[in-house]
Amino acid sequence: MNKIMSLLKGAFLVVCILSFLSSCKQSRPTAENPGGVSTATGLEYNSDGGFQVTEYQGQPEGPNLVFIEGGRSVLGSFEEDIMNSRDNIERTVTVASFYMDETEVSNIHWLEYLYYVKLDSSREFYQSSLPDTTVWTSDLAFNDPYRDHYLRYPGFRYYPVVGVSWIQANDFCKWRTTMVNLKLAEEAGVEVPAESGGRIALESGVVLPDYRLPTEAEWEYAAQGLIGTQWLDENQTHQRVYPWDGHSVRNPYGKKMGYFFANFKRGRGDYAGIAGKLNDGAMITAYAYEFPPNDFGLYHMAGNVNEWVQDVYRSLSFQDMDDLNPIRRDGILDEAEKYYDYENYNSLINDKVRVYKGGSWKDVAYWMSPGTRRFLEQDSSTATIGFRCAMIRAGSNY
Repeated sequence: MNKIMSLLKGAFLVVCILSFLSSCKQSRPTAENPGGVSTATGLEYNSDGGFQVTEYQGQPEGPNLVFIEGGRSVLGSFEEDIMNSRDNIERTVTVASFYMDETEVSNIHWLEYLYYVKLDSSREFYQSSLPDTTVWTSDLAFNDPYRDHYLRYPGFRYYPVVGVSWIQANDFCKWRTTMVNLKLAEEAGVEVPAESGGRIALESGVVLPDYRLPTEAEWEYAAQGLIGTQWLDENQTHQRVYPWDGHSVRNPYGKKMGYFFANFKRGRGDYAGIAGKLNDGAMITAYAYEFPPNDFGLYHMAGNVNEWVQDVYRSLSFQDMDDLNPIRRDGILDEAEKYYDYENYNSLINDKVRVYKGGSWKDVAYWMSPGTRRFLEQDSSTATIGFRCAMIRAGSNY
């Protein structure tokens, strides 16, 4: 009996200690549990006429987004610089955590966008939102069926949209932000004041930050997917030439041995292999989930289509930008006048050319290395460039 009483007393003491520690921990306010009284003024929250503090349980999940945990990384090209561009030399940077689409934006997403644009916008803006389907045509190739069918035919629904410029991609991001947040507000029972123009207050805690194009540093960091190469404490066993392990573009293991990891051009005139044993299975673009994702869960970070990023192109960006969340927004410290001869048109570099990365169905393997980079005018489009969206992780210090 004494033994039982002793055990009960011990259990009671443990419960008391745990309860005390829990209460101490909960007594300090957090973003999710701010308490009912201000620690600055002592005034009550949410009282009549008082400061309103809404419930908050963290950033809501956005459709199609994958969490990319940030950290230190060495960005730059690990491939042999066969183009001799020397425009992405290795350097150590830190990239904050963010979110990125697990797939490239597909035709079905763009058709949905066009549907709502046609309902709510001017005819001129609708026309400006149409992809340029003539990017498929060539005087010396019969690709007319892609021009007529690729965007709208149901069989291509989950293939990446192409023929969209950097400007059009940014317009899509703005529309997507509005539509997703309106739905989140409706689900949370939050009214959107008419005078706000459809904008929901950040303080509500129910909205997402803006969808946008990733920065070049974010894109390259996410493509490397080095979360899968960690060993013990802050050690990485190896870097990667491509978004997967090894120096080969073929799978060395199992039933898929010998098959390619990505959709790209194998060599001159060889886009998919021979009939009866097509290898990458795609003479043009591929289904959004066709190949295995990288270690972050992102599909087609190499091949399929190149992808627009936010940055203005400069060959020396790697030495000019900050080492925390680097980006080049314009020509600061490296003005366009250094490059662009307006009278003789001797250079394509100015503040309206944007970086694209990743390689495409029409590119050789060299361009699939995350460190390679090219550029194109922001109002131009091709059959080999698409995009995916990214988003900050708000309310986080990592």
